[in-house]
Amino acid sequence: SLKSWPRPVVISKGDYSSESFLESFIGGPLYTSSTPLPTLPVPPLSKTLSLLQSSVLALATTDEEKERVREDVRNFGREGGDKLQRRLEDRMRKKKGSSWLQEWWNTLGYLSVRDPVPVNVSYFFHFSDDPNASTGVKRAASLLVSTARFRRLVLSGDLTPETIGRGKTELCGVAWKYMFNACRVPHRGQDTYHLHDPSLHRHVVVLRRGNFYTFDFVDDSHNPLPQGIIEARLQQVVAIEDGRERLGVGFGVCTAGERDRWADDRDRLIRLDPKVKAGLEVIESAAVVVCMDITEPVSTGCGSVGFWHGGEGGGSNRWFDKPVEIIVTDNGKAGLLGEHSMMDGMPMVRFADCLVRNKYKDTMMQAPLDVTYIEELRGGVRDVFEDVGDGKFDCQEVAEMVAVGTNAFNKLVGDQELTANTFRGFGSREMKRAKMSPDAFVQVVIQLATTRLFGKSVGTYEASQVRVFKHGRTETTRSCSLETVELCQAMGMRNDGRGESCDVARKRRMGLFRKAAEGHVRYLKLAAKGQGVDRHMFGLKMLLKPREKVPALFNNPLFAASKTWRVSTSHLTHPEFDNWGWGEVVPDGVGIAYSIHPDRCVFNVTARRETNYSRRLSHLLDEALMEVWTMIVKEGRGTSSKL
Repeated sequence: SLKSWPRPVVISKGDYSSESFLESFIGGPLYTSSTPLPTLPVPPLSKTLSLLQSSVLALATTDEEKERVREDVRNFGREGGDKLQRRLEDRMRKKKGSSWLQEWWNTLGYLSVRDPVPVNVSYFFHFSDDPNASTGVKRAASLLVSTARFRRLVLSGDLTPETIGRGKTELCGVAWKYMFNACRVPHRGQDTYHLHDPSLHRHVVVLRRGNFYTFDFVDDSHNPLPQGIIEARLQQVVAIEDGRERLGVGFGVCTAGERDRWADDRDRLIRLDPKVKAGLEVIESAAVVVCMDITEPVSTGCGSVGFWHGGEGGGSNRWFDKPVEIIVTDNGKAGLLGEHSMMDGMPMVRFADCLVRNKYKDTMMQAPLDVTYIEELRGGVRDVFEDVGDGKFDCQEVAEMVAVGTNAFNKLVGDQELTANTFRGFGSREMKRAKMSPDAFVQVVIQLATTRLFGKSVGTYEASQVRVFKHGRTETTRSCSLETVELCQAMGMRNDGRGESCDVARKRRMGLFRKAAEGHVRYLKLAAKGQGVDRHMFGLKMLLKPREKVPALFNNPLFAASKTWRVSTSHLTHPEFDNWGWGEVVPDGVGIAYSIHPDRCVFNVTARRETNYSRRLSHLLDEALMEVWTMIVKEGRGTSSKL
């Protein structure tokens, strides 16, 4: 069984250090590093400014803009930058054993942000089908068995630590505490994260048609109950809900609202009946939430929309504050929705890997049904809010709350467009054959496609993890560079055919493409070492005092444009993921999640519907990939595309 924590609930305000005692208490390989992790560095100011200047100059279009950038960079130190650097280095020393960045990032980047969680914070994974689980009940049962097995490894500390690189460098494991039996909780101004003692909670919460049910899915030792028991309990939920004449009260949609409004709504719900608070705590303390949707999507795009936010009318069957929501549809499609505040994507990828690699037949053998459990095939399921007084949720106050939340949610997701695009011409196999990093190859293609979309180069973000450092999260790799701009200028705003017909033009363009890809790899390596630009400049700006003179660089329009992420990108390839993604980070931008398989590339492009960027960019990505590949084939380094 799991250890009982020193207290039943640990409330986090966003500082990893405040909950670090749990790591020492839990112990095990996951939290007992063989060597202490280094702390996130503060790079030398001169190196950051040099790297910054290059990326900002990439956006300059006039000599006057270029000279102003150079002047502001030159003057930054004596205008206060040197003083800010000393303050940041002092903060780094005082935060020994943690990170100078993490509390700022967790709070200002997430918990204090008042925007809705769906679209703005959440990310989704769309799993490949399980051929032996063609119903939502079967798929959910299998996924819950795998969840139980993985959860026990995490919560006991027995999970093998993640490593990276040939040297097997260990990664920081701080985020694992926020995965299971945890929940974001709304408050005016800034939310908190509640971590519940998992030894006290063996249950999951299941949503169906806007109603909430709960049952235990692990035994006293926190090993999974037999899959047959879990399946029977899920079937009970479906039977109860399918027998109802109307949908549930559906206040799960309120978790999709602007955060201060949700904080007020939560307080109003609790005031209705003291037992509502107990029900909310059941949801918040659950290992995970399972959303059993009544939809039957067929296409990848339709499935991805459902896993991303549920689509219009789908918000009532979610609890967006949970770090893990496992979503299944009636025809056995499955995915995962992650809440991003205290945990980045890679730990969730490892969890998801366990989910998708263990199929229905595997989990049935891992958690077999024996005679000692026969009596438990019936019962075990209860309505989370069954103790709330009759009619309390039927009042006008709740109806108005849900109506307002539903309208806001439908407007939020209705304004979004998602295009799931699979390019089948070639993939990583041919990119490697052309002697290029697949990730860098695709990033440069993205620059070409987005430059054609916007008519100019724009600030572009690729997420890079820095979990080699204590309490590290991410750094930005700036994908728009002087090299990519030069390439895009040479390629032009549309395919002119010269890359195929003119040897001189082709060789020049191909040389520029390789140069841009090599530059991207160099920046990516710097970012992975904590030597990027954006977190450093953020830290310096945070240490400005009231009424203190602001260095001109901070007010430079091109500096602002270079960190306005009109193109937000990230790379994740998994053989059992059909798709994955998140929302654009600025209203006039795009979000590009991509996977590079040996024989194909998958792009998930999100944007505001009114811009029509999503579909247009998908076409431009296909076009750019084929244009570059034609040049590579002509160069003699690639084989002909399948298209």
